[in-house]
Amino acid sequence: MNALGKSVKKVYVLLFARRVFYPVNLFLYKLSMFGLGIRNHENDIVSGEKAFIRFLKAQRKLDTGVILDIGANMGNYSVMLRKNGITLPVFAFEPHPVAFRKLSAVAETYNFTAVPLGAGEESSAATIYDYQGDGGSEHASMYKGVIEHLHKGKAEEVPVALISIDEFVAQHHIRKIALLKIDTEGHELSVLKGARQTIAGGLAEVIQVEFNEMNIISRTFFRDIVDILPGYDFYRLLPDGLKALGAYNSTSYEIFSFQNIVAMKRPLHQ
Repeated sequence: MNALGKSVKKVYVLLFARRVFYPVNLFLYKLSMFGLGIRNHENDIVSGEKAFIRFLKAQRKLDTGVILDIGANMGNYSVMLRKNGITLPVFAFEPHPVAFRKLSAVAETYNFTAVPLGAGEESSAATIYDYQGDGGSEHASMYKGVIEHLHKGKAEEVPVALISIDEFVAQHHIRKIALLKIDTEGHELSVLKGARQTIAGGLAEVIQVEFNEMNIISRTFFRDIVDILPGYDFYRLLPDGLKALGAYNSTSYEIFSFQNIVAMKRPLHQ
């Protein structure tokens, strides 16, 4: 903090760090989160995803390769790509059988490939948790606590199959992933661990990860994601584009609330 910042802090603390102003400070804190691109999930405009896709198109980052949509649920993200004129092959992963049936119908309409698998650190049988009697919800997670602790529901177990991205890439002879999008309700780090060879080989150009309160349940820090992606620069999505986050700092990174984070592979000459 520079001299001006220290002076402003000193005055602010003197005047407003008082019990009577606590509700006001809390309100301002929560309000500022919206301005930082956090908790903006209502649609692809306020979430920044529409501006993000527009940026990728302008930079010609979606001209070649494939797109992997991990945790596709019913395919909203893949449909959004098609509606924005993205024609690259899209593989949409969804392990929950109920959601997958719906995804398959959407995939046929919008010409992308539905994959009846989840992604993980290794290929294996696993269990996903969803609300009882409401199979295929967008909150389904590999962590029971997401349903029962965060969403206050009653969880039921559903057997699913996982594949590592490394294995999927090898099976399909993929040479470039233009965009790897991961929205897995707290399971994101495990997905990235299953893509170590893909990442090390420079195959994943752009990675979009949702980071939120589910990562508390999975005990995942943002630092863990930064560490597994050396050679990438990190950005937070805003409605008008990408904001560079700069060097890791716990204050600006470790915010456990909905946000779209983008990691872009740094050019080799940097």
